[in-house]
Amino acid sequence: MEKSSDCLYCQRNELQKSLMIEMCDLKASTLFLFKEQSLQGRCVVAYKDHVKELFELSVSDRNDFMEDVCRVAAAMQKAFSPAKINYGAYSDKLPHLHFHLVPKYEDGLSYGGTFEMNPQKTYLSEEEYAVIIDKIVTVL
Repeated sequence: MEKSSDCLYCQRNELQKSLMIEMCDLKASTLFLFKEQSLQGRCVVAYKDHVKELFELSVSDRNDFMEDVCRVAAAMQKAFSPAKINYGAYSDKLPHLHFHLVPKYEDGLSYGGTFEMNPQKTYLSEEEYAVIIDKIVTVL
């Protein structure tokens, strides 16, 4: 398993822990709950190894990773019933393959537009994060 010494997702450092909570390992990735929860249920699916681009994966690994992304999106839909789920895979400043899965709610923040990367508006208690994590993991 390839790791990078300066990668947030590879090192699981304090910065990474300040932004998200590790939920579970999936077939080809790790699932994180984004701590900023202005859009309830927002998660990050990060590929297990350090690669920068989706095209760098073998067909089999790409299929496994995208299966993880779809599985998490389906769980988010079951758990929170958003109007739409947005998928973001930018990685300009953090070159590790990962997708932000962002549930969007009608009349909610950023509905009909691009989601903000980190609006820094809604943070929860440990108990509230645990409830959201349980809702997602239960239906994975």
